[in-house]
Amino acid sequence: KRTLLPLRRAEAPAVVFPGRLGVQPLELQSMVVELLNCIPPLLLLLLAWGLDRVLFMVLGAVRQHSFVQYSFRSSHHLELRVAGTSLLARLLRSTVGALNTSSHLHVDSSNLGRRWRGARGAAAGAAARCSAPLPARAACLPQPRAMTTQGYVDSCLPLALLALLCLVQVYTYRLRRVLAAFFFPKREKRRVLFLYNQLLRQRQCFVQLQRRRVARRAQQRQGLGTSVLERCCRRWPALRRYMRRRCVVCEEPEGPRSRVCAAPACAAVYCGPCW
Repeated sequence: KRTLLPLRRAEAPAVVFPGRLGVQPLELQSMVVELLNCIPPLLLLLLAWGLDRVLFMVLGAVRQHSFVQYSFRSSHHLELRVAGTSLLARLLRSTVGALNTSSHLHVDSSNLGRRWRGARGAAAGAAARCSAPLPARAACLPQPRAMTTQGYVDSCLPLALLALLCLVQVYTYRLRRVLAAFFFPKREKRRVLFLYNQLLRQRQCFVQLQRRRVARRAQQRQGLGTSVLERCCRRWPALRRYMRRRCVVCEEPEGPRSRVCAAPACAAVYCGPCW
């Protein structure tokens, strides 16, 4: 009766074992493809970080080198004098005297705001009303703020979760067979039978292919002649334990279960399953 287990070394990468915690070669291909799909969002995130940093530096340079300030000073003095002691002179002096004004104005203006100071006399009330600085929203210079560390972490968190899901997705794919077997047991039996027959056919083709491969290697070895090391090993068999030989079929290192061909001119090494 032909059996499949244990699988040979060349057959194991083509089968997924659900009980193993590590990522297997067949699953590694899909995982790498999923991780490669995360590269465009990563590049977009790096581009956004770069643009944010460039804008911060540009606006900082604008704020540092684009400050403009103006200073304006003026002095105003108006005085009307009415001479005489008559009734009309006293009446004009009392009426026109209210027009006498005196003011000194100093205005410091910039694109950050405006400040009035030094107003005296009749225009002091109007100047006092204008002496308040402009509100912060009226400032012309930009107020750039660098992105904080928390902002970088928050922007990286979704991409990190996406990469983590790509890694966990390998284990969730293993549950598909379990769910299918639970809801469709008859179809699961057909799938297992199909896999069994397919592996048997592959093993039969594999054995025939490896036989031709070993025969071809033997012919090449005979054509090239026997090396000095092999001659020494044939003369002194104890030297073979210091040689690192491998199976001629699957190239597995020589172990306790390895077999050596009994033909004197061959001395090829085979592992237990290949023998």
